[in-house]
Amino acid sequence: MEKLTKKQIVDAIAEDSNATKKEITAIVDSTLSQISNALSEGKEVDLTGFGKFSISERQARQGINPLTKEKIEIAASKSVKFKVAKALKEAVNK
Repeated sequence: MEKLTKKQIVDAIAEDSNATKKEITAIVDSTLSQISNALSEGKEVDLTGFGKFSISERQARQGINPLTKEKIEIAASKSVKFKVAKALKEAVNK
């Protein structure tokens, strides 16, 4: 599977618009920063037609070290969840 990098996204947007790569890079960086900041504040980020980012909290739990078989405590943590929007799901499954 091929991957699309931030640089390739910036190049494509710059090609489609009259903006420079430097301007587009600033916009993309700002967008990603806004998403990151909102999530770190516990907010949901809903991008209509694309999907929804939210925070999932994992409880502290006991696990087993696979090398030593000793029981260990795994600390509580937060994780980012993404729920794909119906429009994006349909576009991908064409």
